[in-house]
Parts: sequence; structure tokens; C-alpha cells
Amino acid sequence: MTVEVFSYRARGVDGKTSTGLLKAESEAEAVSELHLGGLTVISVAREAGGKAAGASSSEGGLSGFLSRARQVPAHKARVKDNEMVIFTRQLSTMVGSGIPLVDALEILAEQIENQGFRSVIEEVCEKVRGGMDLSESLRLYPRIFPDIYVNMICAGEASGQLDTVLERLAEYQESSSALKSEVKSAMTYPIVSLLMVVGITFFLLVFVIPKFEDMFTSLNVELPAITKALLSASLFLRENFLLWGGGVVGLGIALSYWMRSEKGMNTRDWLLIKIPVFGPLFKKVTLSRFSRTLSTLVQSGVPILGALEIVSQTCGNRVFARAIEQAADSVREGEPLGEPLGRSGVFPPMVSRMVTIGERTGALEGLLEKIADFYDRQVKTSVEGLTSMIEPFMIGIMGFLVGGMVMAIFLPIFKMVGSMNGG
Repeated sequence: MTVEVFSYRARGVDGKTSTGLLKAESEAEAVSELHLGGLTVISVAREAGGKAAGASSSEGGLSGFLSRARQVPAHKARVKDNEMVIFTRQLSTMVGSGIPLVDALEILAEQIENQGFRSVIEEVCEKVRGGMDLSESLRLYPRIFPDIYVNMICAGEASGQLDTVLERLAEYQESSSALKSEVKSAMTYPIVSLLMVVGITFFLLVFVIPKFEDMFTSLNVELPAITKALLSASLFLRENFLLWGGGVVGLGIALSYWMRSEKGMNTRDWLLIKIPVFGPLFKKVTLSRFSRTLSTLVQSGVPILGALEIVSQTCGNRVFARAIEQAADSVREGEPLGEPLGRSGVFPPMVSRMVTIGERTGALEGLLEKIADFYDRQVKTSVEGLTSMIEPFMIGIMGFLVGGMVMAIFLPIFKMVGSMNGG
């Protein structure tokens, strides 16, 4: 086979990007030689008479035009968690196998069904081909690639371990997605049950109770207090629909605006970890997210101060975010991380003590991962307990409301029958 000359761009273990020429019999052989030399291949191209490796054949002609015409603008792209996990894990496998980064991005772009996400990856691919680092090109799409993703990629590029960092990212995303699913399952049942209770109560008051009103009037007996209250509530709902309906809508709008304010968000996050029953669950979720994110960042080579800044932005609760920011200030002044976490009053003693031990032994990321696993199991147990507890509680509320209405309806009838028998 004829030996050809290839130009390449690759990143070494020191994180520096290098370019050069290489003789090989094929593109695959050129890539293999670079990979054996400890380089992360970004792109490979034939120097003469050849087509750049990985160049997409769909870039020209009518098919390419129609493909681009169907694409969703990159800035409007929405990507699901499972799509991000699949993309990250596949990119890790390809880079670890020695496939040039540009080729890997092009292959993945062809396989992505989400048109918006495909547009983003194609744009990223073009920027990387043009000489931009992967992390910098991803930073242009913050709606899809958050700070933790970009900073971990940046650390992987700097250390020459991009494939390893991508693998950790995929594991982190899978764990975060599983945790999110647990929380959703915990919240869905009580919300749906509450809406059903409110809906059934409203239907009975507006459409069923009025049919008994004329009958109660014709009984010529003193109505019990519970029946009078029920009839008054039904009359108010029917005759003042605009009043109470407008009040509900107005209250919802005002609450929505207040929740977007700084004070509203702070109050909401404080309540989320303080309210009975659900508060401990949300606190465990936040502690798990803190531990796993910090562990993943530190393990990937992100400096501790930069990692703490990212964690404060991604922990999902402003009370914890302030405590993390204060801890970062203390670390900046030379204090170990475990001490300010213990003083915050937000982090449990177990977390602060394990962080302190991790710092002393040099195994911080491993202990943080164990903390995250512990709280993940705690969240799963709490969700199962909440589900088993909420179900009889909601049934009890439903029985109380419906039973109260039935009692209010039948008490006057029983009273009339009793007076007739007495007469």
C-alpha cells in the first residue's frame, strides 16, 4: 500500500495542542500511531489529493441543503438528560478508542435524532476543526452544557485524560438523572392526589349539592349547622365565580412574581429544607448533589476553589449555596474545607467530619462519593416511606370530605324521619 503524508492536530498528556506531519499507509494507521504515542487526536487530514478525515459527505448538494434546512436553530435546542448521557458516554468510548475528536463528533452528530442537539454538535465540530478547544466551543451553549460539564472537559483537556473525564461525566449524569427521577416520583403522587381531591370536592359543591337545596327547603325542618355551611359554600362558589376565580388567579400570579424575586427564592429554598415530611428529603437530595458534584470535579482535576464555585451554583438550594460560598472564602484563606462546613449549621456533622478525614488522608473525592451513595440510598428509602405514608393520608382526607358531605345531605332527612316517627 502507498505511504501517504497526513497532517494532524492532537493534544498531549501535558494538555498542550500540537500539530505536525506523519507518514502512514492509511488514516486509521496514522490515528493508531498517534494514540500509541499518548496523544488525544483532534483531527487528521491527508496532505495531498486526499479528503480530510471525517469530512461529512452531506455538506454539499441538494441533500446537504435540505438537511440544514430541517435543522432546529442551535440556540433553541432542548436536550433531555438521557440524550446527554448517551452522547457523553459514546464520545468517551470513541476518544478512548483513539478516534480523532472531530471524527467522533461528526459520527455522533449523524446519529443524534434531536435536530436541535444535532445542530449544536455540528457547530461544535466545526469550531473544533477550526482550532478551538472542545471546552471553549461547548461553553458557547450554556443551555445544554452547564459549567460543571465545560469545566470538567477543560480539566480533561489540560490533563490529557479527556476520555476518562468524559466517562466520569457520564456516570455523574446517570446518578443525577436517577436522583431526579426519585424526587419526581416522590412529588408526583401527592400532587396528583391533591388535585383529584380538590377537583372532586369542587364538582360535588357546584354540581351535586345544589340539587338537594330545594328538597331541604321543602322538608320544613331546622337544618343542621353542617348542612347550612355546605349550602352556603356551594352558593358562594356558584354566585361569585368571578370573585374567587379572579382571586385564585391573582394570588397565583403574585406568588409567581414573588418566587422569582431574590427574597422569594431565598424563602422558598429555606422552606424546602424545613417543612415537615418533605424537608428532610430535599435536604438529602441537596447533600447528595453537593457530594457527588464536588467528588466528580476534584477527581477530574478541577481546582478545589473552582470546584466549590461550580458546586454552589449547581447544588439547587440557596441556603446551601451561601454556606458553600462562605466555606470557599475560608478555604481561600488557608482553612481546611471541613471546618467551615461544620460551622455552617447546614451540613450534618457526618459530612463535615468525613470531608475533614478525606482532606487529611488525601482521599477526599473517594469519601465524597461514599457520602453521595449514602444519601442516594437515603433518598430512595425516604421516597418509598413517603409513598406508603401519603397514600392512606390522602385516602383519609378524601373520606373526610366526601363523608362530611354525605352526612350534611342525610342529616336533615334523618331529622325529618325522626320527627315524623315521633309525631
